[in-house]
Amino acid sequence: MPENASLNGCIDRIELGFVEREATPRLLMKLSIQLHLAGLSLSNTVSILEIFGVERARSTVHNWVHKADLQPEEGRCPDHVAVDETVIRLNDEQYWLYAAVDPETNELLHTKLEPARTNVIAYSFFRELREKHDVDDAVFLVDGAKPLNDACRRHGLDFRYERHGNRNSVERVFREVKRRTTSFSNCFSNAEAETANEWLRSFAFAWNQLI
Repeated sequence: MPENASLNGCIDRIELGFVEREATPRLLMKLSIQLHLAGLSLSNTVSILEIFGVERARSTVHNWVHKADLQPEEGRCPDHVAVDETVIRLNDEQYWLYAAVDPETNELLHTKLEPARTNVIAYSFFRELREKHDVDDAVFLVDGAKPLNDACRRHGLDFRYERHGNRNSVERVFREVKRRTTSFSNCFSNAEAETANEWLRSFAFAWNQLI
């Protein structure tokens, strides 16, 4: 029952303001967006539409997902925040995915995809996180990564080193992101950086609804 409620709630929150003239029923568009973000491939999502007598290309569903411009809710006030970074390949280039997770709820608070791993970028990530959520009194759980530790110090945030424990929540997010990319490894194929960032925001929205 709770899982069904989450699914229904997620579908209800998907806005289709971008639609002008679309032959597909709106409920099926929302269902397609939800199914794909929940883990179904574009091919399998299209197959579900065919069950309802609707034939659409995979690119059409892909466009629905991105045009919906889904975003995780702002204004969270967590007691702890697990922060980490991992390498993601975008075509043939290496990018760094930064993520912040509330380990008590497993909600994904913020993501950022950047072409480098520097103190300046880490500082910017924390600034954006603080703008979106009330985290100034939270305890940040970080590993030994110097840019993350330095950013916490510069922002005056309380942090502690924790390699496992509550930081496992952010590792679960990373594993799911890597599972969900096109090659089911750690590579976005045929995607620009902004497209990948849009997908990550949409993923965060769906992740928070379904956990």
